[in-house]
Amino acid sequence: MSRSLRAAVVGAGPAGIYAADILDKSDADVQIDLFERMPAPFGLIRYGVAPDHPRIKGIVTALEKVLSKPNIRLLGNIDYGTDIKLDELREFYDAVIFSTGASADRALDIPGIDLDGSYGAADFVSWYDGHPDVPRTWPLTASSVAVLGVGNVALDVARVLAKTADELLTTDIPDNVYQGLKASPVTDVHVFGRRGPAQAKFTPLELRELDHSPNVEVIVYPEDIEFDDGSIAALRASKQIDMVVKTLQEWAIREPGTRPRRLHLHFFHSPAEVLGEDGRVTGLRTERTELTGDGNVRGTGEFHDWDVQAVYRAVGYLSSHLPELPFDHVAGVVPNQAGRVLDLDENQLPGVYVTGWIKRGPVGLIGHTKGDAAETIASLLADADTLTAPKFASPDAILDFLETRGIPFTNWDGWGRLDAHEKALGSAAGRERVKVVERDEMTRISRG
Repeated sequence: MSRSLRAAVVGAGPAGIYAADILDKSDADVQIDLFERMPAPFGLIRYGVAPDHPRIKGIVTALEKVLSKPNIRLLGNIDYGTDIKLDELREFYDAVIFSTGASADRALDIPGIDLDGSYGAADFVSWYDGHPDVPRTWPLTASSVAVLGVGNVALDVARVLAKTADELLTTDIPDNVYQGLKASPVTDVHVFGRRGPAQAKFTPLELRELDHSPNVEVIVYPEDIEFDDGSIAALRASKQIDMVVKTLQEWAIREPGTRPRRLHLHFFHSPAEVLGEDGRVTGLRTERTELTGDGNVRGTGEFHDWDVQAVYRAVGYLSSHLPELPFDHVAGVVPNQAGRVLDLDENQLPGVYVTGWIKRGPVGLIGHTKGDAAETIASLLADADTLTAPKFASPDAILDFLETRGIPFTNWDGWGRLDAHEKALGSAAGRERVKVVERDEMTRISRG
């Protein structure tokens, strides 16, 4: 390409930032703008990772290095589909890459799932991570809670529910979250998995972290430690699964401790119904399952009712339909081939690409989005000579457009101001950081 390539990336979480980094490191002469709906960058790391995971949040350091590059520009507090549309972006950029992730909960079709006291994990995560677009309070009134699912999100939800609020004071949780958790009367958190220990989706480190709290006793039941040929094959094929199972086996045979709160891990229990009275959750009914030989399970017809007053479903995330783009509502992805967006007739939408969870679905760890980004950027660069030049080639043209629209957008310098402000709040409280929650306040601080 003889001219400079201008690319817009919609979504400044890890997926979008990785894509920008890979494109910037290519041989092409490029200028990249990242559009972010929040006033602050980092997406899932800021608003999806549990506050007591500073190790994962440390990824921010690497992402900040990317955003500080001279050819990469951050434009925050801009809502795609409302503040700016695809046709408008195309007037300023050769290519548009969508990396918007997934923020909605997958549905679970069982009776009673809509009762008051039945929640989606994504909403709870947004609350405890201080997302500006959710309510500031959460109804933590249950002494016994059920969490449905055996992935890392289920563990995060269960751990935050089970820990004392004071244990989380070393993290960046906002004061409203601390006060909410401090008033929680919870004593028991039950995590339910439909299949067995060898089919759990935990990572070993996340699982072992459950047992680090001085206030939470982790309980695994010996009758839930069962394996069939399919399970044994999975153990032999994956060191990670083997490590998870060994940890669960060790916990199943130890004597119960005396920590004041309990986190129970149940396997071979399929949720059958959320029980309720007067519109509120009063319990959970599960069906006992058994292995079928290949690692799958079937119901046994044996049911158990659990006395819980709240149910959290952590059965997966779902991406939202983006305006002006085709969408597969079943898979929760934008139809694509190697990152190239396809219309309903499976023809390529020129100059439009996807990466991350909106491309392949909400599975895998943060690092897995690097492979997605590399494939998408390879497709974009292969198409470079066929891309239509934007109507407005000047980098300042998009800034003028946003100013004319009256959009109070934030930028990389603004993140520096917000970052310093949050660290100052933390320092005053003897903590590393206290997160600012209100969108207007975040924007005001960022814009100076």
